[in-house]
Amino acid sequence: MPEISRFFGIVITMYHSDHPPPHFHARYQEQRAEISIDDCEVIDGYLSARVKRLVKEWHELHRDQLLENWRRFRIDEEPFKIEPLR
Repeated sequence: MPEISRFFGIVITMYHSDHPPPHFHARYQEQRAEISIDDCEVIDGYLSARVKRLVKEWHELHRDQLLENWRRFRIDEEPFKIEPLR
């Protein structure tokens, strides 16, 4: 499970053979969620309001890069790291 980014203790990952729709995984302490790349909605799992706000802010800055990483995974290419939220 490659780590795509890490900021404020939040770890963003993607799986190589993950299922549609395009999404990424966010983890913070015991919180875990699958997040839609299209609209940044939680597909499965739970994130507190504070963590969800930070993930959404990061997503807004990097949505196109997330979609490119999703595409790369679909053709068995390695993903690239995405800048953290600062």
